Amino acid sequence: MDFEEHRPMLLGLAYRLLGSMWDAEDVVQEAWLRWQATDHAEIREPRAFLLTVVSRLALDQLRSARVKRESYVGPWLPEPVATAEAGPLDTAELRDTVSYATLHLMERLSPPERAVFVLREAFELPYDQIAEIVGSSLANARQMHHRAAQRLAEGRDRFQPTSEQHAELLLKFVAAASGGDLAALTDLLHEDVVAWNDGGGKVRAALRPIIGREKVAAFVSGLVSHYDFGEAKLVEVNGHPAVLTSVAGNEQLVAIEIRDGRIHGLYGLLNPDKLSRVRTA
Repeated sequence: MDFEEHRPMLLGLAYRLLGSMWDAEDVVQEAWLRWQATDHAEIREPRAFLLTVVSRLALDQLRSARVKRESYVGPWLPEPVATAEAGPLDTAELRDTVSYATLHLMERLSPPERAVFVLREAFELPYDQIAEIVGSSLANARQMHHRAAQRLAEGRDRFQPTSEQHAELLLKFVAAASGGDLAALTDLLHEDVVAWNDGGGKVRAALRPIIGREKVAAFVSGLVSHYDFGEAKLVEVNGHPAVLTSVAGNEQLVAIEIRDGRIHGLYGLLNPDKLSRVRTA
């Protein structure tokens, strides 16, 4: 059946657009219902048809989700997923657009910009098809892609580290933090580092981003000195290594974004609702 053949790709698309696998699964299920109700003989290209349906459903959901995220307790971070659940990652573009740092950056984009960027970068759709999906002119679709790519490039390192380098820096960070070595910890951080913590109002967490090397180092050192941390386990999340641990008995996922060989983004996920898909990563 065509739908099942395309399901992993459709989940990957909806997840990139929404930053939530729960919502992505709802969208794909709705797309399946619409597929069931459609005369398949009239569909010349099932892949194009399904990409269009999922994109439009995800766009509608993203617009309403953004309103909810504005009233979220503390910073809203995407729901991380085990790499194996992220859909096909056959190309560098598919892998890059599902990385945790990129998903977080894409929250800066408007819903149409995000859709245009993902459909062009990850799924290599022609601009005329993208324009039809998002309901814009061809010229406007090109402009949205250019604008989105520019905004995301400002927040990313052109030279992406290998998975081994990513894991090495992450483990050095864990060792420095757990060992209380403030100098070593500070040295691993980019001068413009930002730390985000997502407790979702369910687990105690910083309610605002922490900005700057000294402040982030002090924040991490303070956490380690005041709370019991569990054993750190390296897991594969969103195409990159991350660390699963516990803080004062609460599970926490720590993911990083790297720039110039140092940690530029530090993401602490404590909201238990967002950790169910990384426990088996």
